[in-house]
Amino acid sequence: MNSSVPWMLQLGQEAMAILLAPWLAGWIAWCRARLQNRRPPSLFQPLRQWAKLFRKEVGLADYASPLFRITPYLLFGILALSAALVPMLVTDLPLSGAVDVIALVGLLSLARVFLALAAMDVGTAFGSLGARRDMFVAFLSEPALLMVFFASASLNASTSLGSMVSATVGRGFYLYPSLAFSGVAFLLVLLAENGRIPVDNPDTHLELTMIHEAMILEYSGRHLALIEWANGLKLLVYLSLGIVLFLPFGMAHSDDPGGILLSLLLFTLKLTGLGAALAVLETVSAKQRLFRVPEFLGGAFLLAVLAILLHYLLGT
Repeated sequence: MNSSVPWMLQLGQEAMAILLAPWLAGWIAWCRARLQNRRPPSLFQPLRQWAKLFRKEVGLADYASPLFRITPYLLFGILALSAALVPMLVTDLPLSGAVDVIALVGLLSLARVFLALAAMDVGTAFGSLGARRDMFVAFLSEPALLMVFFASASLNASTSLGSMVSATVGRGFYLYPSLAFSGVAFLLVLLAENGRIPVDNPDTHLELTMIHEAMILEYSGRHLALIEWANGLKLLVYLSLGIVLFLPFGMAHSDDPGGILLSLLLFTLKLTGLGAALAVLETVSAKQRLFRVPEFLGGAFLLAVLAILLHYLLGT
């Protein structure tokens, strides 16, 4: 096989992730509107909004530092790199084994730190409030996410994401109680990390409840578009991680063109189903008060720890 083919597939997956991010945001908004008996927006409405923002002039605060200016570009770059590290279609892409899951969590945390620092940079009350709340949620969600990854790593004897996916695909379909518990824990972490209901409401601007929106109120123009696109990429990365860890069937090797096309079809169907399920969950749930978030994420941590204990005690 030509050595350039895996890299071409890697670039193709990266382009696919960048293009799927606005579609995924539009699909979730479309499903929520239908479930709430409202007229749904176009599936490409987020892309239109972000394209409109790219054409607008950037407004900057008088005391904004260079950190405030470069954070949108850093945020988008970090999330685009994270999307490249997750093997969405093919198990043996060049970058799939470049880092392990611990480094991937660190990469996602780096994006959060830059955004929090930028939110506090101009000294507004809303920015500082949102940054503190976001770091509070991160303090609870990141340990739970690590425990979820450790549960999967225990089953596959490796913390490399590529090795974990390859081992799971090679093992075939099995029902493991430990994976069931870690899957529920991962869902709770996904909701918290992406600012979805019941932890946060991405559509609100109420000062008593907003977290993520409070941190980006000072951004405009292309900076705001890059941050919104990065948020779409982050949601795509988390859903892709859920797919490759718990629903990896159908993934192909780089030397199987027919299998790659089938993998692309199955990945799109899985992403569509998970997006619709997320819309249903947000429609039937209510946003929690902030002081209830520790209980929510503490439950995720305990479920992940229980998954690890089940594996070592019962071998399942």
